[in-house]
Amino acid sequence: MLDGEADECADELDAASSPDEGNHRQITRHGSLDIEATAVPSPNYSYEKDTGAATMLRLAFQSIGVVYGDIGTSPLYVFASTFTGGIAHEDDVIGVLSLIFYTITLVPLINQQAEDGEVSNFRLQLPSRRLRRATGVKEALEKSSFAKHFLLIATMLGTAMVIGDGILTPCISVLSAVGGLKNATDAMTEERIAWISVVILVILFGVQSLGTDKVGYSFAPIITSWFLSIGSIGVFNLIKYDPKVLKAVNPNYIVDYFLRNGKEAWISLGAVVLCITGVEALFADVGHFTVRSIQLSMCVVAFPSLVLAYAGQASYLREHPETVAETFYKSIPGGVYWPMFVLALLSAIIASQAMISGTFSIVQQSLSLGCFPRVKIVHTSSKLEGQVYIPEMNYFLMLACVVVTAFFKSTVKIGNAYGIAVVFVMALTSAFLVLIMIMIWKTHILLVLSYTAVIGAVELLYLSSVLYKFDQGGYLPLSFAALLISLMLLWNYVHRKRYAYELDHKFPAEKLLEINSDPKFLRIPGLALFFSDLAHGIPPIFQHYLANIPALHSALVFVSIKTLPIGRVPPGERFLFRRLGPGDMLVFHCAARYGYGDARGEREAFDEILVRGLKEFLLEEGVEEEIGAVEREWRAGVVHLLGETEVVAGEGSGLLKRLAIDYGFNLLKRNLRREEEVLPIPRRQLLKVGMTMEL
Repeated sequence: MLDGEADECADELDAASSPDEGNHRQITRHGSLDIEATAVPSPNYSYEKDTGAATMLRLAFQSIGVVYGDIGTSPLYVFASTFTGGIAHEDDVIGVLSLIFYTITLVPLINQQAEDGEVSNFRLQLPSRRLRRATGVKEALEKSSFAKHFLLIATMLGTAMVIGDGILTPCISVLSAVGGLKNATDAMTEERIAWISVVILVILFGVQSLGTDKVGYSFAPIITSWFLSIGSIGVFNLIKYDPKVLKAVNPNYIVDYFLRNGKEAWISLGAVVLCITGVEALFADVGHFTVRSIQLSMCVVAFPSLVLAYAGQASYLREHPETVAETFYKSIPGGVYWPMFVLALLSAIIASQAMISGTFSIVQQSLSLGCFPRVKIVHTSSKLEGQVYIPEMNYFLMLACVVVTAFFKSTVKIGNAYGIAVVFVMALTSAFLVLIMIMIWKTHILLVLSYTAVIGAVELLYLSSVLYKFDQGGYLPLSFAALLISLMLLWNYVHRKRYAYELDHKFPAEKLLEINSDPKFLRIPGLALFFSDLAHGIPPIFQHYLANIPALHSALVFVSIKTLPIGRVPPGERFLFRRLGPGDMLVFHCAARYGYGDARGEREAFDEILVRGLKEFLLEEGVEEEIGAVEREWRAGVVHLLGETEVVAGEGSGLLKRLAIDYGFNLLKRNLRREEEVLPIPRRQLLKVGMTMEL
């Protein structure tokens, strides 16, 4: 079975990360949850103590455009998606408004993420009950094969659902905004609205290669204007129509709504949850700003504007219940209709952009951790490493958006699919947050239980409702997720099996002395960089190379590019070197460490940065005479050697394993980027060495 073998590979990976004997900088094994807090400080720490009032206000303003675009555009479609069959009772509007109010209050407003900055600072903790509990939970997870595989699959499911968000957010946001044209002319049919939306989506994805840095500065003013506009219109409608809807703050109206409608009220929760779309990605965005700035923008701008917008729509519906399918545009005063249409369209595009960028980011991180097939990462900003563009994912998202929009044409069915993606991501995030509360924050157990009971109950209630609409469009994100998880599991499985193969077939370091004294091996000037996944030791590709080319460069460095489970690795701590042979051979191993958010394409050539780090290592070792030799060989020429490996299932493998490796993985590999395209290797200095791995 794939899972059983994956556990064996995981154990070997752990062993490969352990300290090694010899003359080297020691590589200490840390648990993945420890590294972020200790070994390598992340630059994304909290600036709470350093920010003044002016900086706090600036960050709060910027966060509006980045964080709240998705939730800000939800008034376009929530009431329409909730009352698909019309409004049966006039008080149902107040009941739904009460649900919306308490959902927005409980999930995005109160459920704020705690101070992340404290996690990144090393603190000596005295023994306590909380520390013992955290250690016990962590050790239990590390020892349990089932727990490790379950967490891996759950994480991949969350990743797949976020990618599903990246498909559905542009569809429903743009389709809802363009739907305003229907009120302007009778000639604008649902079919035409869908195709206009498709054109806008194609243009949106067509400009992704420019990067969000080019248009990012306009996000905050537009979304702020949007919030102020919908809030103002909400106040206008409240005064003009029925201000009594404000009694929705009484949760008794929720009880009455359920008593009156029973099963239909429960089913409607799948649409009500759309009022908090974007919250599933809110906590990830906290790292780009500060907790206080997020809280400030939420409390001062987003929350009151949303509450007033929904209250205004409810007030309008009390007198015009027949217009519920077009609530947003019907409730806009005639004099500001077209300005609001333009603003709605721009806001929908920004909301879409935020989720598209988030999809690129999470794919980049998954790729760095070996959990996603090889794709090309393009960094679109010279200042911000986090702004990336992935051509393959962009085309995939565009194609999926076009198909979904053209096929469904309705925000109601897309909303059913959207609800499942949103609630799944929120539920998974909350589940992982409980582990973090126990193991990292070491929160009091009563607070953990309270959080689990309250937030868990709300999210499970919403999850049960959205799953009921599985056959009405809800199958879409689950189908996407099943496809993506299959690809990710297959790629991760073979990735780990390849590593285990290299670990078992290492070239013995003691044979280097024999090679050095063997006259049949010619030493030629220059520096050779052998790339492999092996964390330490000499990869089997070296022996395959020697068997075909009896010549060695005067300086050899075996390079393994490793991704640590942290956001950033400071450039000064990028490389770890270890000597593999006698001094006159100039043979070293280099572990090039990156965080999952680090850019791989540095402005300087990779070999230049590596050689600089190697010279610093030799200086610390006190062998200054070798520094000149390394410099001389580097200037004589550099060649990058990369294995062109073919992987096949080993003899005696079961049918499932042979299908997965021989057909599934190799088919996937043939249609993806070659390895040299995602590594920092100049093509003119590349030499491939072919070999076959039987896994």
